[in-house]
This record gives sequence, C-alpha cells and structure tokens, in this order.
Amino acid sequence: MTADAQRAALSRFSINQMTVRQLTLPELTAACAELGIGNVGLWREPVQEYGVEAAAKLVRDAGLNVTTLCRGGFLTATDPDERARALADNRRAVDEAATLGTDTLVLVSGGLPPGTKSLPAARGRIADALAELAPYAEEHGVRLAIEPLHPMFASDRCVVSTLTQALDLAERFPAHQVGVTVDTYHIWWDDQAPAQIARAGAGGRIHTFQLADWTTPLPEGVLNGRGQIGDGAIDMREWKSYVESAGYTGAIEVELFNDALWARDGREVLAETARRFAEHAA
Repeated sequence: MTADAQRAALSRFSINQMTVRQLTLPELTAACAELGIGNVGLWREPVQEYGVEAAAKLVRDAGLNVTTLCRGGFLTATDPDERARALADNRRAVDEAATLGTDTLVLVSGGLPPGTKSLPAARGRIADALAELAPYAEEHGVRLAIEPLHPMFASDRCVVSTLTQALDLAERFPAHQVGVTVDTYHIWWDDQAPAQIARAGAGGRIHTFQLADWTTPLPEGVLNGRGQIGDGAIDMREWKSYVESAGYTGAIEVELFNDALWARDGREVLAETARRFAEHAA
C-alpha cells in the first residue's frame, strides 16, 4: 500500500489511548501528527493526571478529534454510599467528556457486587442509574455508550455480556442519550450479534465501533489478552460491513490491552496498528 493510499485508509481510524498507554499524552499527540492520524480515544486516568483542561487544549491544538472517553460505568453497587459515589464519578466523567470535546462516554457497567449472585438484579440497578445519568449527559452534549463485555468478565467487570442485553437497557432511553459500543473482541463469538447490530443501527444507537482481535491462548488474568489486528480469529472487514450496513459512518477505534505491545516502543506500536488497520479493516 502506498503512503497516499494508507493516509486515505486511515481517515476513519482512531487510536484508543490504551493501545499505546506507554506514551504520555504529549508523546501520543506528537506521534499522531507525525503519522497523519486525526482521531484519538482517551482514557480518564491519564487525562486526569495530565489535567483535563490541559489535555483538552493539547489535543485541540494538535488538531485531533476525540472520538470517545473511556470510561464511565460500574453502576451495580447495592450499598447506598457506593452507589452515590459511582453516580458522582459518572457525572464527573460526563463533565470531562464535554471538556475534551467528545460526544461519547463509554460505559463498562460493572460486575456482581460482593455477596450477590443475580445478574438480572444487577442489570436493573444499571437501568436505575442510567435514568439519573442520561438526562445529565444530554445537558452536556454527551451520549452514553453501553459496552457489552465478553461473558468471561460477567462476574467481576460487566454484567452486560451481549448486544441484546445492552440494547434492552439502552432502549429505555432516547437514542441521543444512550446507545451502545460495538467491540469486536467482546461480541465476535455471538451469532445473534449481526442482527443486534442491525437493531442498534435502526434505532440510531451505534455510538462507537471498536476493534481488537481474539488470539489464544489467553494470558493469565485474561484482561490483557486483546490481540493486534490481523493476529487472531476475527474477520475485521466482516464486522465493519455489519456496522456500515446498519448505517454507522463514524470513526473506528482500535483498543488493545496487551502486555507485549505495552512493552514495546509506543511510536512503533502506533505505526504498526495504523498499518494493520489499513490492511485488515479499511
């Protein structure tokens, strides 16, 4: 692929900050400028460390479009004080997203609280929390994007495991308030996912689309097992075709949690990820 062809292929590419977390925010913005990458998905912790207002100015001055902010959520607590803290933190996340100039806050909903075993009850608490958060987000020009995570995370990280479950929650609210995140890593195994992508698209609820590959064996702890694009079992163009057929035309983030990638030079990983996107998803 020629340099011009790769630049054209990268017009919708967004690098999620976690993919190259070894880069500081100034290093990331500089590397994006060098490689002609115009979109970035940010994470709250490094943004907070740098300073939200300062981060907003940095990415704005670099000409970068912030596609999403990760993450809000963790809304399943049964303890009233914990619930109040979670709601307050999510309001702060909405404020941060608005300051950074993105209209999408990704939500990882939370796992089962200690001493509980009911997934439906946990999802019910998420719905109750969304009823408080969605209007607040709308007031700030931010959409909430519920991300279903692979079922292996249901107990400790996210009781929302399928797009069906995510949409059942989201559809209680207007689409401009609550939609979903479509992430290949978490849904590629689900034969109902293509139909649910169509359902989400028909309702205007695909708020962001993320890519990561599935490679085995998974590492111990499994969280950091997201494979580089092209290294695993997922047909990225097939999933891209599903979201595009559903009407999605927005940016496409590559979000990788991978210890081997984090141990390498971040600029090298960023350049490689851009090439892999062009080769396998553009």
